[in-house]
Amino acid sequence: MTGPARAWPAPAKLNLMLHITGRRDDGYHNLQTLFQFLDFGDELQFRLREDGEIIRTRGNAQFPASQDLAVRAARLLQSHVGCRHGVEIEIDKRLPMGGGLGGGSSDAATTLHALNRLWQLGLSVTQLAHIGLQLGADVPVFVHGFAAFAEGIGEQLTPVELEQPWYLVITPAISVPTAEIFAASELTRDSPAIKIRDLFSSSWGNVCTPVVVARYPEVKQALDWLDGYASARMSGTGASVFARFEDRQAAVAVHQRLKASAQGHWNAFVARGCNQSPLIRFMNGT
Repeated sequence: MTGPARAWPAPAKLNLMLHITGRRDDGYHNLQTLFQFLDFGDELQFRLREDGEIIRTRGNAQFPASQDLAVRAARLLQSHVGCRHGVEIEIDKRLPMGGGLGGGSSDAATTLHALNRLWQLGLSVTQLAHIGLQLGADVPVFVHGFAAFAEGIGEQLTPVELEQPWYLVITPAISVPTAEIFAASELTRDSPAIKIRDLFSSSWGNVCTPVVVARYPEVKQALDWLDGYASARMSGTGASVFARFEDRQAAVAVHQRLKASAQGHWNAFVARGCNQSPLIRFMNGT
């Protein structure tokens, strides 16, 4: 075995908007969404093994290793290339499960990039994204690592340049299953398709928000609380909500008010929006 390298970042993402334009015959939804990364997320370390074993030594104890997307990504990559190497994966989970921040997908993308380098496989980013898509529709955007307007099931990516404000992200103490929300009969599935040029001329919402707040009053409570300080939105299918601020000081001030309030037990953090993923910066040594 080799010793662990530096911790690899697995950043969070926000869905700044989310529309569903239709449902496919295979049950998946056609959607349009706008992804931006945050400079906050999970951290992973990798210790190489020569016996071919893939083992998670640390992670979310409530989530079996066999179902962990980082472990699944390692096994899928190993099988795809016929690699004889193994790895021990240590995950410092900082992102809440069921929060709509892409923690599991980001862990998978980081694992693909890390093992492609550590196992010296030489696969391209496009190849890694194709492998990642088998694990989930959000994985490719984390693999590519640029802020993007996404279409299809989330895999058709167009790079965008966005403002990079500060965000306060709040997750009430619940987990919202994505599958439940996408299966909801009341979910709007016929949003009119928008053009990328229209993204910056109007305020676009998240069609999942009405469904989630009706089923999870804690999310509505978080939105209402945060909306008292800045325009609040929900990321993905929740449960996380966020608001943008022009500078870190303003975001931190509201965060401090949250901690001093009756909702101080909610998971919350301040982070900056990034058009380039911290993972890509890490790999480039910047």
